Amino acid sequence: MTETPASTSVRDIYFVSNNVDEIGGVTSWVHQMAHLLSQRGHAVHVIGIVPAPEDQRADLGENLPYASLTLYDAHPAAPAPPRGLAGALDVGERRRRAVREAGMREQSAKLTLLFRKAQPGAVIIVTQVWAMEWVALSDTCGLPVIGMTHESFETCRKSSRFGRVKRFYKDVDRMLALTREDADLWIRQGMTNVGCMPNPLPFFPEFPSERTDRRVVSIGRLHEEKGVDLLLDSWAEIALNHPHWKLAIYGVGPEEEILQKQAMQLGITDSVEWKGRTNDAAGALRESSIFALSSRGEGFPLSLMEAMATAVPCVAFDVSPGVREIVTDGKNGLLAPAGNTSAFAKLLNRMISDQELRDRMGQQAREDILRFSPPEVVDRWEYLFALLYR
Repeated sequence: MTETPASTSVRDIYFVSNNVDEIGGVTSWVHQMAHLLSQRGHAVHVIGIVPAPEDQRADLGENLPYASLTLYDAHPAAPAPPRGLAGALDVGERRRRAVREAGMREQSAKLTLLFRKAQPGAVIIVTQVWAMEWVALSDTCGLPVIGMTHESFETCRKSSRFGRVKRFYKDVDRMLALTREDADLWIRQGMTNVGCMPNPLPFFPEFPSERTDRRVVSIGRLHEEKGVDLLLDSWAEIALNHPHWKLAIYGVGPEEEILQKQAMQLGITDSVEWKGRTNDAAGALRESSIFALSSRGEGFPLSLMEAMATAVPCVAFDVSPGVREIVTDGKNGLLAPAGNTSAFAKLLNRMISDQELRDRMGQQAREDILRFSPPEVVDRWEYLFALLYR
């Protein structure tokens, strides 16, 4: 471990992510944490490797109270997948790989220069393993490095990120999963540096939902992993039983046209509202009585936390330890087996049909979610920073 500096009341804290401006949970988390740590007096630096695609850029506002930069001006070309001996001998592909590797070294040198300016007590937090490839090439100057995985162990295991996590995070000072259950699964993989850290509550609105609007709401990117197609299948099973209720879907993404066609084929077009992108999640939730989380995979879903803070009870697929950490089935929400659309439909039907149940679970959810209040989570981060310097 690095020696404890004489004073660590103010630290340089470097967040390094794939990008800093893309719509999504990781971006929201990074900027929330940057704000919270800046308010504690720390000098926060938010660094992205590449810019987000133009059609997926988040509105971050102006005059951020911390430094922010992106290394590349444009996304570098990805190398072609290995194709055996013929691929290894392909002169064009070898040249492209050499150019990409030279670019990585050049951008990593920028990180080295930033890290060399750090005051004693600084910490580097790598929020996504792809970004760690650049940090690994840089000179971290003896600073503690924390590597994070913002998804469940099972979701990661099904992706190419699994091998990269084991490769690039095995020697960092601390690898953080989102829950204790996920951390234990990583430990069983031979990782000896694993801990856990929950996400902080994004907001806690003064005025919660009164749960009187006949609306079920979904908020998230229209992408296969978010399972909106599963939600539409579930809604089709019960929509005719509740003709005065609407399913409001907030979000944009590559699956939007396909999903709208699915709704038409299911005969539920009149009961589904396509709301598009929203910058007012609290407002959307206040106008709803039930929140639906139909994802195929999740880490520690911010949208679920936002719904509970707004006193909107949730019906969710039990897809990860993070979901179970947030929702206590039967107490502050209802959980369906992952991917079981009929079970999900039955739980939605139960919630729609029982005003007393909605009110009881919504109020309980608003109380329970305070376990993840920002001050408590930031305290845990600051304790970890101090621990890494002992």
